[in-house]
Amino acid sequence: MAGHSKWANIKHRKAAQDAKRAKVWTKILKEITVSARSGGGDDNANPRLRTAIIAARNVNVPNDTISRAIKKGTGELEGVDYQEITYEGYGPGGVGLVLEILTDNKIRTVSEIRHLLAKHGGNLGENGSVSWNFTRTGIIHVEKEGTDEEELMMAALDAGANDITDEEDYFEVSTAPALFNDIHETLKEQFTIRHAEIEQIAGTTVELDADTAAKFIKLYELLDDHDDIQKVWANFEISDEIMAALDI
Repeated sequence: MAGHSKWANIKHRKAAQDAKRAKVWTKILKEITVSARSGGGDDNANPRLRTAIIAARNVNVPNDTISRAIKKGTGELEGVDYQEITYEGYGPGGVGLVLEILTDNKIRTVSEIRHLLAKHGGNLGENGSVSWNFTRTGIIHVEKEGTDEEELMMAALDAGANDITDEEDYFEVSTAPALFNDIHETLKEQFTIRHAEIEQIAGTTVELDADTAAKFIKLYELLDDHDDIQKVWANFEISDEIMAALDI
């Protein structure tokens, strides 16, 4: 019975991971479609599409799936007409939230998000109430194993990167959004890239105690899992001790 129970737990965990991967793929493919619709299907002439394709390849989306998403955007295949929206609001502890949305039904989406926030100690805010604290920044994580820090620093700075920082098990390269794609292409020829994305980086953060952190993480996960929310950016900070206690 113990073996069966362990196998059942593994199957449940794998099913959850597969479901999460499917959701991640769906969101990235939405972005590819919208990017192609707004800027054309040539990623060399469409930086937003190029960034979306990088994200897709980082999570192993097949090339033919990427191609179909592009064709839906350019009108070669039938696709859904998504509307782009950004909502701002607050979570538990006054944490600022910026939600990037792609939806085919704005009324449904805003109703669901308002309900989620209200149920978990948050609320929607006015445009500009939170976004002033965030700056769009290209972020590239380079695997530390097998990487010479000095070589990475020289290559990144020569390519136009803003900064390189030494994290626990990777190096983080930050870039201006306009240079993100070119710097990513340069670095991936020499180094192993773990993660590459244009992120919203908060200028100031809110440190959460254990109780508030647990409530916020629950809300964050629900927002992140919402089908219409592409990205959730938040200015929270949680200490290592609280992270460990919450098993995050």
